[in-house]
Amino acid sequence: MCLIIFAHRADPAYPLVLAANRDEFFGRATAHAQFWQPDHPQILAGRDLVAGGTWLGINRAGRFAAVTNIRDPSQPERKDRSRGELTLNFLSSKESAQQYCEGLREHFDEFAGFNLLVSDGETLCYLNNFENLIEELRPGVYGLSNGLLNSPWPKVERGRECLQQLIQADSPLPKDSLIDMMRDRQRAQDSNLPATGIPMQLERELSATFISNESREYGTRCSTALLVQAGGLIQLSEQNYDEEGQPASAHFYEFAQARPFYNT
Repeated sequence: MCLIIFAHRADPAYPLVLAANRDEFFGRATAHAQFWQPDHPQILAGRDLVAGGTWLGINRAGRFAAVTNIRDPSQPERKDRSRGELTLNFLSSKESAQQYCEGLREHFDEFAGFNLLVSDGETLCYLNNFENLIEELRPGVYGLSNGLLNSPWPKVERGRECLQQLIQADSPLPKDSLIDMMRDRQRAQDSNLPATGIPMQLERELSATFISNESREYGTRCSTALLVQAGGLIQLSEQNYDEEGQPASAHFYEFAQARPFYNT
């Protein structure tokens, strides 16, 4: 997962609104978003069939988690454990978001650089093992890519602005608009590119919200829209893409959980 734009309690009708793109090598085996029968029937998420975890998911109780990697070639890659475990383990647990995050501190060095978002239905926490930071998020519109939360990268800032406009303009929010905003292929000007230590041409390619290049080996594999209504209704929409960046399969799920996602 390489870009997550989300609104946390920024709209009284929607405690959580999220749009995300997963960027990955097309050769990496993946299953589309679905309930994980029979091993984890309460979890709705896509699945990394190589390591067994997920980049983004929610369960029937309203627990939500998503992860991105931190792009920093200067740091040694710690590959003892897959970052997809971080999300899966939270979705499977009953710990509060804060408890889960605190419990991860002693394991930070076992993972390559990551950002993690977890919500237990009451609290939304952000943590990363680059700064060893754990933060309970306040209401607002946020963006997370492969830097830190709200890093001033062009696609992060464009995404936050676009989501803010959607929240202010539309009620109810159309899930298709969230998917559409993640199809933006505009690349940033060189003067606005972040300096993450990778070659300039690659920096340009990765500056777009939707990533597509001539090699067709790596790019945006899917876009996900997640809407959680104040009454507890959850809607998750996933649009998959092929190697040429064209729409492939699409999947939609709607369900109500047993308790409200947030206290309102």
